[in-house]
Amino acid sequence: MHSYSVLVANSILIYDHIVTLPEEITFIWCRPKARSAVLFFINRYVALLGNICGLVMDFLPVSDKSCSHYVLARQLLIYFQQFIVCLILTLRVYALYGGNKRLVKWIVTIGLGLAGAASAGTFGHFSSNETILLGIGCYETYTAKTAARLGLAWLALFVFELLIFALTVYRIFRIRGLLRLSLVTRRNIVDIIFHDGAMYFGAMVLCNIPNILTYYSGSVATRGSLATFTSCMSVTLISRLMLNLHKSINAGIFSTPAQDGDHGLIVLTTRVDVQSAISSHHW
Repeated sequence: MHSYSVLVANSILIYDHIVTLPEEITFIWCRPKARSAVLFFINRYVALLGNICGLVMDFLPVSDKSCSHYVLARQLLIYFQQFIVCLILTLRVYALYGGNKRLVKWIVTIGLGLAGAASAGTFGHFSSNETILLGIGCYETYTAKTAARLGLAWLALFVFELLIFALTVYRIFRIRGLLRLSLVTRRNIVDIIFHDGAMYFGAMVLCNIPNILTYYSGSVATRGSLATFTSCMSVTLISRLMLNLHKSINAGIFSTPAQDGDHGLIVLTTRVDVQSAISSHHW
């Protein structure tokens, strides 16, 4: 089950990378490089290269010592991937609130507290057993107590994503009003932010809840088996979210709102590149 979940996760990650590569070239590579683009590359390519290396290692013969090192490296990769995802989500909310430094300080404080709990649970000293199976590679099995500690990292991630989603919905509600919120239309950048934020959170709930349950109610063989899948889905969805923003605005997640006097709504100040958006549909 663990091997199949890793294969599915990598298949989704690599397939989505291939499918969206033309859009990446059009909206990221062919434009002046911005900080948003740098974060996009880190999120996308660290996960891609790291997971491909991990996939290869899963099917190579390894020694007991190499197995323990590989397991640690895999945990560090997942932790780093989720750190980048949380950073992108934080900067996205920071821009959505017009660069509110007080708000971002609270988000960072809460995030650091959750990251500390996640680090203690992931990299603390606890007992685990590295198991090597021929043709499958090495993986860890945990006691119920150890699995509960490891599950804290994913619970912390879920709480942080819930906070980001709540802040996004509140801000869009203040901008558009309850009756104008929609998950169907994508008429402007505000619709795109709300739509993508809701889709990301909904998809991650569907992925992360089963992952958390494997740590707290799964058998010895299934504890933590969905961690790689959940991490790959998070990276893939964040890449899609950033590409959608770069299709419409050059600054991506760093676009800040300004008041639109004609419509009495808050809009984004960066220019909408309509020609690039139209040409992308002809690839």
